[in-house]
Amino acid sequence: MGCMPAAIKHDPIRALCERPLVVLLMMPLFAGQLGAEEAPPVAQVVEPPASTRAQTDEVISRSKQFRISGGDSLVRASVALLADEAKDELHKLTIEEDSWKIPVKVVLTGKAGDPLPPRTVSMRLWILEGVPQLQIDVHLSRGIEQEHFKRTVTAALLYERVLRDRAGDALDHPFFVPPWLADGLREASMWSLNLSDRRLYEALFKQGGLFKIEDLFALGERSFDQMDAAMRAAFRVSSGALVMALLEQPQGREGFRSFLNEVGAYEGEMPVLLRKHFPELNLSGTSLAKWWALQLANKGGLNQLTDVLTIRQTEANLAEALRLNFRDAEGIVQQKEIDAWPELAELKEGERIVAVRPAAEALVRLSYRCFPSYRPLLQEYQQVLDAISKNQTETVAARLTSLAETRKTMIDRADRGRDYLDWFEITRARQTSGAFDDYLQLKERLKERRHQRKDSVSEYLDRMDRIFYREEEKPLSGDFLPE
Repeated sequence: MGCMPAAIKHDPIRALCERPLVVLLMMPLFAGQLGAEEAPPVAQVVEPPASTRAQTDEVISRSKQFRISGGDSLVRASVALLADEAKDELHKLTIEEDSWKIPVKVVLTGKAGDPLPPRTVSMRLWILEGVPQLQIDVHLSRGIEQEHFKRTVTAALLYERVLRDRAGDALDHPFFVPPWLADGLREASMWSLNLSDRRLYEALFKQGGLFKIEDLFALGERSFDQMDAAMRAAFRVSSGALVMALLEQPQGREGFRSFLNEVGAYEGEMPVLLRKHFPELNLSGTSLAKWWALQLANKGGLNQLTDVLTIRQTEANLAEALRLNFRDAEGIVQQKEIDAWPELAELKEGERIVAVRPAAEALVRLSYRCFPSYRPLLQEYQQVLDAISKNQTETVAARLTSLAETRKTMIDRADRGRDYLDWFEITRARQTSGAFDDYLQLKERLKERRHQRKDSVSEYLDRMDRIFYREEEKPLSGDFLPE
């Protein structure tokens, strides 16, 4: 999948041959585990690929950089549109004009139903008579895998960027675009287009991340190909968060453009190159990891204005909240389900209050994010906890039973509603009605509109936030400064 590292070497045998030969890069040897050092690429002298000869049916994309051959006319046109779309998304992310010099050939082979090759999309880089050549091979046995293809196009554009101003001896150099960069740029583009799934960021942040930042940098293309779907999704989200963290640095777009100009031919340690183009990362040895973790937290967090928990999430949090604290004979705190409330009857009132307080506080916190129809239930649970703390328990058992039945009914209705919507979408829906457009637009406006308080404490916290992000500071109003 994707592109592969390319090492370009001048071959002295070329001068002895009657016709030009091409030095092709072969794949590096298999790396057995994540982060293992990749074996150096093995170069072989072979004949120029058939795609370098004249093509008859060829489509040139709108940007004129992509030349598509093979397949039928409709598929060639679709591939041309996808290639330019990937290019536009990359330029929108880095905010720059199109200034390409090296064309990219896209060769379509095979047809639906053919046996699958080892790679359905791959990229090749070689030198033909001193001129860099970039080619993407696409096998159509699975059709056009759009995101897979766009990732490879992005990698090809990064190679073109570092090759465009090189000639002669400057081409006698290994070139390599790391997988985290190609994946990260695609994920950052998807996030900017609101097409990425925040739940992946939330899950990854809660798990503390499946990759360390040095793992991202060390991963080679062959190791990337060996990952399963779950690890690949985690890798993509982690890479995207890193790219977005770099883009959001002070002068991040300028630094990122200069970084892209150098990264494909860079052979040193990646953190050194990043600190060269992003000076703010020089604050400490762990600054990059901190920025990265902060980005995961920001992208995975809930929006306080518009995001609420689902019914299932509310249920899970409610079950966790409804726990009473008991102390054993040695004074060690143990938690039990709320159904154990009769065991509190023999305690003093102060001890009962201490036992139910964590549950009461957890219910208050949950009320801010719970599914809206759960708020009356949380309020009634609060009243039940208050009755238990005062040992006024005549109706507690009946109320708890009633609340449990109500919760079960709500879950059943939610599941039935979800199943009905799934059935309707599968069997009857043909297009969106637009009935919820106003609501969706309001939701987006609320996300963009931040509520700002003007009291002295809030202004102080805002100032600390600006200092953390290195934004331009404004003077505080008033005389209050917390110690």
